[in-house]
Amino acid sequence: MTPKTIHSPNRPPMVIAVVLFAIAAITYWDASHMTARAAYGMSASAASYFVALLFAVLGIGHLLSAFRPSDVEVETADWKAVAWVGLALCGLIGSIWLGAGFIIGSTLLFALTARAFGRRAFLADLCLGAGIGLIVFLLFNKLLTLALPQGPLERLF
Repeated sequence: MTPKTIHSPNRPPMVIAVVLFAIAAITYWDASHMTARAAYGMSASAASYFVALLFAVLGIGHLLSAFRPSDVEVETADWKAVAWVGLALCGLIGSIWLGAGFIIGSTLLFALTARAFGRRAFLADLCLGAGIGLIVFLLFNKLLTLALPQGPLERLF
């Protein structure tokens, strides 16, 4: 019999799994504290529970891949790009939390994520993000009649 080799876990998928489990827990906690319930159909809390479940499933997948032996050499993570994406998400969350609205938040999300992927045309990306954010806002708000977080720009429409 051949002895089993001990496989050290792949660190980036482990870190991502931990972050996904944390997001799942926060989403679950948030859903359990929602007070508005739908009189019919699926409520917002049910959708949040579903999203929490999806985050947990993704976390399990990343955890399994971290411990799976592989012949592929592990690449180092580009932590600078990860930081840009994190900043983009914080920009979206912060702009909504501060009342700046969906369009400004999605503009920041687009421009900073493009920067994470190596694009250097920040002003052009801000304009593209604003255009996409406006179109998405109008589609959701006017066509689907679903409310997105409103700020000063959204109140103009």
